[in-house]
Amino acid sequence: MNWEDECYLLSKRKFRENANIINVFSRERGKVSGLVYGGNSRKIKNYLQLSNKLFVVHNSKNENRIGYFKTELIKPISPLYFNNKKRISALTSLCSILNILLPESQPNKNIYKSFEEFINSINLENWIILYIFFELNLIKDLGYDPNLGKFKNENSILTNLKKVKIDNFTYEIPEYLISKKPPEKLTNVLVKKSLYFTRNIIQNRFFIPNNLPFPKSRILLENYFN
Repeated sequence: MNWEDECYLLSKRKFRENANIINVFSRERGKVSGLVYGGNSRKIKNYLQLSNKLFVVHNSKNENRIGYFKTELIKPISPLYFNNKKRISALTSLCSILNILLPESQPNKNIYKSFEEFINSINLENWIILYIFFELNLIKDLGYDPNLGKFKNENSILTNLKKVKIDNFTYEIPEYLISKKPPEKLTNVLVKKSLYFTRNIIQNRFFIPNNLPFPKSRILLENYFN
């Protein structure tokens, strides 16, 4: 099967002497694996960085065997934030979560659009809010709606925390995630509580039931907001 598309790099690992196996997230094809010959050469290695936007040409003689990619860089993403620990951790975290949870070769255009919107907004001051809401939307797009709206209280203070029970699990949720109205002042404590909530939902619904390893980069991201 031969095709070409724009995509984002989700993962890579060395294969033999001078090749990589990579997973990309394509708008039209979803998550796809393939070999990149010469992937350890200086030219290609420099742009095969997680979250970078690529143009790929995919070739495969048999649908049951891994194909191979020809790759070109469209837009560098992660190199722009190598000196920003929080942002690079967020990018690594999202790529890892998507790489683990997305099904192979199934288009996920809503997730792709949300991911691209976040990538294009990570330089903004409120990027961490956008990250948190990306994870909430990802949970829904993966097939589970925690229905936070039912806990909404018009008189609640956005920075308050509310304990709720969702499918036999008890969670502590910041009020602004329920109302979908970010507070004017977002403290590190509130960010960490938000990240802790979305992580617990993701783990309880997707990772733990399927015995999947949870990305360390996601835990690291939380720890930056101590």
